[in-house]
Amino acid sequence: MQFDEELTPHLKCDVELEIIAPNVATLNKWAADALRRAANLVESGKLEDGFHPVTNNSGKKVGEIYVDYTEGEFEA
Repeated sequence: MQFDEELTPHLKCDVELEIIAPNVATLNKWAADALRRAANLVESGKLEDGFHPVTNNSGKKVGEIYVDYTEGEFEA
């Protein structure tokens, strides 16, 4: 994303996951792994505005991430 230097970039980002696991420790691990994948999607700078799938280690969709980039006169 490129932004005008005089305007402040703003990002709205929502992540929703639905994961089923055999126990809480595994559930937490799988959720953390999925959140890391979502973070990598954002950090890559390749996401366009809208919804994007978040997958597990097997490539199965376990949720989605929504991003909305805007720019304006916001306080940083």
